[in-house]
Amino acid sequence: MIDLHTHTFFSDGVLIPSELARRAEDAGLKGIAFTDHGDSSNIDYVVPRIVSVATDLNRFMSIKVVPGIELTHVPPQLIPECARRARSLGAKIIVVHGETIVEPVAPGTNRAALDSDINILAHPGLITEEEVLMAKERGILLEISARKGHSLTNGHVAKLALRTGAKLVINTDTHEPSDLIGRKQAIKVVCGAGLTENDFNIMQQNASVFL
Repeated sequence: MIDLHTHTFFSDGVLIPSELARRAEDAGLKGIAFTDHGDSSNIDYVVPRIVSVATDLNRFMSIKVVPGIELTHVPPQLIPECARRARSLGAKIIVVHGETIVEPVAPGTNRAALDSDINILAHPGLITEEEVLMAKERGILLEISARKGHSLTNGHVAKLALRTGAKLVINTDTHEPSDLIGRKQAIKVVCGAGLTENDFNIMQQNASVFL
């Protein structure tokens, strides 16, 4: 299992990066990305620290730690600039907090994200087919989420991805230890979205390029 969307205490997670990495390693994960919430107020603070700890942990742990950021509730017009700043500071994976139906994300966030230098559009909610086609054309992964609430539109996202050929990834959006899942539970989440175990395997291949 590779999980490319998790949070540490650098935003609203409860664990320091080292403990999150160790718990994920113990749960059998082979890769994890730390993608704490960010905007123009904290990117310069969070990203270098995540890059630093990822470098240290990768020297001694079997799990591969990928430094990243999740741009969250950033006004759509600022997403491209924030993505560029995060990338320049060393973020290897940039997630954007998509238009989930359980939070008041600004309309236009999905489209602005897909027009930016990002890697994953997380929990994109009732994303349009046009936007899914944009994701396909730009090679941006759409997230199937294991997180409560955000997962409500997994079936919609999966259906459009299958129709268009857009690439998917399964993530947990972990904030605390109990959010971490292994391969068995991840497959259940994927199948619950109307997909198959083979689709899960393809998602893991999609995620593996970041390791």
